[in-house]
Amino acid sequence: MRRGEICPSEVLIGKILPYIMVGYIQVALILLAARLLFQVPMFGNLGLLLVVTFVFIGANLAVGITFSTAAQNQLQAMQLTFFFFLPSLLLSGFAFPFRGMPGWAQVIGEILPLTHFLRIVRGIMVKGNGLEDIVPDIWPIGLFAAVALIIALNRYRQTLD
Repeated sequence: MRRGEICPSEVLIGKILPYIMVGYIQVALILLAARLLFQVPMFGNLGLLLVVTFVFIGANLAVGITFSTAAQNQLQAMQLTFFFFLPSLLLSGFAFPFRGMPGWAQVIGEILPLTHFLRIVRGIMVKGNGLEDIVPDIWPIGLFAAVALIIALNRYRQTLD
């Protein structure tokens, strides 16, 4: 690489950082609404929740970037996100009890970051879980994010657009 050129990983980091900030603003608003409007008890460590949230936001952004490298236009990228995020909601335990789903749905759900993030949030917020309690659900999110980022970096094409 010549001096002054930007490598693909630097471009991807530059694209991801603003959305991480937007994600944290959303988390802050949701936590405030949960506490002030709905009196949801919060027993756990808020700092730990925010650190884990970073991993989750990163995983979702990695999926988005991966889709954008695979799609030929914006419409196609949006369609790909629907094929990921809708099943993610349905198979994570958010909409339906996870253990009540068929075995094949649970297997797919275990791959998705939202499933693990929901367990972490419930554990921290409701039970007061610490780091040692949530590690079994953190590493799958990190692994998913790493795989999605590796795919995105390998597919990334530098363009002048």
